[in-house]
Amino acid sequence: MENNENTTQSTQKKSFFSVIREYFTRKGVSLSPKKYFVDAMGTMALGLFATLLMGTILSTIGKYTGFTFLTELSTYANAATGVVLGIAIAYRLEAPPLVLFSAGVAGVIGNGLATTFVLDGVEKAITAGPAGAFLCALVATEIGKLVSKTTPVDILVTPTVTILAGGGLAYLICPAVSFIMYEIGFFVNTTTEMFPLLMGALVAIIVGIVLTLPISSAALCAMIGISGLAGGAAAAGCCAQMIGFAVISFRENKWGGLVAQGLGTSMLQMGNIVKNPRIWIAPTLASAVTGALSASVFRLACTGVSAGMGTCGLVGPLGIISEILVSPENPVLQWIGLFLICFILPAILSLAFDLLLRKVNWVKDGDMKLEL
Repeated sequence: MENNENTTQSTQKKSFFSVIREYFTRKGVSLSPKKYFVDAMGTMALGLFATLLMGTILSTIGKYTGFTFLTELSTYANAATGVVLGIAIAYRLEAPPLVLFSAGVAGVIGNGLATTFVLDGVEKAITAGPAGAFLCALVATEIGKLVSKTTPVDILVTPTVTILAGGGLAYLICPAVSFIMYEIGFFVNTTTEMFPLLMGALVAIIVGIVLTLPISSAALCAMIGISGLAGGAAAAGCCAQMIGFAVISFRENKWGGLVAQGLGTSMLQMGNIVKNPRIWIAPTLASAVTGALSASVFRLACTGVSAGMGTCGLVGPLGIISEILVSPENPVLQWIGLFLICFILPAILSLAFDLLLRKVNWVKDGDMKLEL
């Protein structure tokens, strides 16, 4: 008798969770790490490109051409960051219109909510930035989808619940997120200044690998506020991955592959990397060398989104150029370094390392073939 009761309770419990799972599925809430941290973060990077990055580019062009209206436009582009990130994330999660627009508000709150900390004896107001916008918009969107079109007064309920979910989460977690992101960025930026050779190589390897993985290196760099020599090393690592793969796979993919990877993304090689991870060695070793040289010899700097874009649309090199124009340390050496670090050395080093790998039969013809 007791066993029958336990079986009934177990069936009821299972039935309850089945109902919840079916409801989530019907509302398009998948609780998928891939959808959140690969798809949504990737689309978030486009939002960063359209706001923060474009704001930087416009500001730099305006400053050195005398077109002041471009500088004015850049302030609006920067101000739109939070709302664009929120909408971008909601769009990727296939949110209904009311949830989509309300997620923009959640993005603004998560991006801009400031917390005052006393750091090194000085009061600083720090925002969670893109990391806060990402988390708040993500949660707000999924909760908003759950209540969307479930009541006769959807036009009031859905925006209210979505904004409250995102805003409430912002006040709950953004102080901690802002502090953690600040400390990570401060650690990376400071230690790279202190140990440019070692940290330059390490930063370049990590960010370069993230660039090739189906994760957004641009979003990562923006979240931690990477800058200075660390940003330059990150840009070097990303350029090495893209140029490296473009060059060493030229025999298989010809000019189409060269352009697709060199100006597009090295992420195209992920399928081949899964089949033979050794093809990743050459670009990664090249990134270690160029990252170390970037930070210790050429003293190249880059900031935020640009540092994680590599040669995609030439955004990484443009970010370095912007820093050279704004605060030149040794302009002649830095301009030489720009071309060596972003284009020439990644190609030469990757080819050399790849040749060694082919000699020991770790890499073979066809290992990097793309279906273009």
